[in-house]
Amino acid sequence: MRKSVADKARRLIQTTTSARSIYSNSVSRRLSPHPRFPLSPPHSYAACSNPSPLSQFAIRLLTSLPSPSSDSMAPPSSSLTLESLNPKVLKCEYAVRGEIVTLAQQLQQELQENPGSHPFDEILYCNIGNPQSLGQQPITFFREVLALCDHPAILDKSETQGLFSADAIERAWQILDQIPGRATGAYSHSQGIKGLRDTIAAGIEARDGFPADPNDIFLTDGASPAVHMMMQLLTRSEEDGILCPIPQYPLYSASIALHGGTLVPYYLNEATGWGLEIPELKKQLEAAKSKGITVRSLVVINPGNPTGQVLAEENQREIVEFCKKEGLVLLADEVYQENIYAPDKEFHSFKKISRTMGYGDKDISLVSFQSVSKGYYGECGKRGGYMEVTGFSPEIREQIYKVASVNLCSNISGQILASLVMSPPKVGDESYESYSAEKDGILSSLARRAKALEDAFNSLEGITCNKAEGAMYLFPSIHLPQKAIKAAEAAKTAPDAFYCHRLLNATGIVVVPGSGFGQVPGTWHFRCTILPQEDKIPAIVSRLTDFHKGFMDEFRD
Repeated sequence: MRKSVADKARRLIQTTTSARSIYSNSVSRRLSPHPRFPLSPPHSYAACSNPSPLSQFAIRLLTSLPSPSSDSMAPPSSSLTLESLNPKVLKCEYAVRGEIVTLAQQLQQELQENPGSHPFDEILYCNIGNPQSLGQQPITFFREVLALCDHPAILDKSETQGLFSADAIERAWQILDQIPGRATGAYSHSQGIKGLRDTIAAGIEARDGFPADPNDIFLTDGASPAVHMMMQLLTRSEEDGILCPIPQYPLYSASIALHGGTLVPYYLNEATGWGLEIPELKKQLEAAKSKGITVRSLVVINPGNPTGQVLAEENQREIVEFCKKEGLVLLADEVYQENIYAPDKEFHSFKKISRTMGYGDKDISLVSFQSVSKGYYGECGKRGGYMEVTGFSPEIREQIYKVASVNLCSNISGQILASLVMSPPKVGDESYESYSAEKDGILSSLARRAKALEDAFNSLEGITCNKAEGAMYLFPSIHLPQKAIKAAEAAKTAPDAFYCHRLLNATGIVVVPGSGFGQVPGTWHFRCTILPQEDKIPAIVSRLTDFHKGFMDEFRD
């Protein structure tokens, strides 16, 4: 404050003295034209002849302030260092947006500034499930409803009838009537707008054939905040463990680290198509107990990320039985429930499975996560999702609501989208045929892309790739020559990261090293999305094939 006032006063004096200096110099030039005899211009604040009252005030103010020392003018030194940060933050890692992606962004900037500077003309981001960034178009009906809800003034205009489908207009009116004040820019209830939760509950009931309670639903900004919320609630210290699949989506390891818990790994069996085996769960649970860790919950990702498997119904029953017996909270990541490509596989929610087994809220605690970012909709940037929380006591529910309240509410566009995803157009609606065509077109294309990339990987020396039954990824295993592993060690990086770096620099293709997801020690993998548009897949396959052949020749033992 003192420094700010002083600066203003000095500027005022400088303005005054500058004007007087100009006047004085002018007089000097007229009275004493010889440069050896100029009149002395004002050289200090006090030297101003006949200062104005405002200048007098500024002079008094400045002379009353202490002279600034070099110490007081120096910026304050910060005691914040990397070592003094929260160690949980330092421990946390998130591979899908890690070092390789940073390098890819740098290469992209270089291509923009200097076209032709690299042996490729574009960066192909196969590192993350971000469909629309790779050209997937949004579902028309969903976007029509969103547009009308965000700008309801156009609902009454005659032109709207010709621009938007009748059922989109009707749905927008229904949604707006559920929003207090019809204001999509206002906060909502911390669990989400009640009418939208009613719609989502009805959609869950239609999917599963069992009742769903809107009060069990918490709308969130995508599934990630819901996962963080549950980890925060379940984790008291490092002595609390979360059983988590390996390979896993790094959100889980990152969230467990941030909240100070312990990740208890259970390994999926790559030889059986990334199978989840109960003996492995039991083995890891007992090992954790022997170390003094209290295992609180089991994470299951179905369909799998990064592994792409779809669990069999019988396997799901075994998992439910295991959780019930051991008293574990079942955290079911079901965000890829629409992404099923294997004709002999079908998605079943864990809630449906538990209810068909005769288990209700008193038998098992279950949290199911869903998101608008995946499926055929791919609305990642809209940040919509929910968790359905069942089998918790009213006292615990109050604590979950309290944590949700800290964030006020999720964004309203994401809430609307979550309701649309769980209640899309139905037979007889004006938009049904176009909606079905868009949905089927996206999913059938994803299946073809998955198959093309799977075949390409399996044709390469030293690479084996399980079938993508669902989700948006392939997770091939790569058997690297010893020479390549030693080169990676010399570069102080993991062998699969070394391979992925070389792939990016040679082709512009961005994939994520398997070490970022976890893997059986001594094995190496990478995750590749199936999301690049279908017409780009042949070029990706060609670039990848040429690179891999050259890499294997270079490092052949």
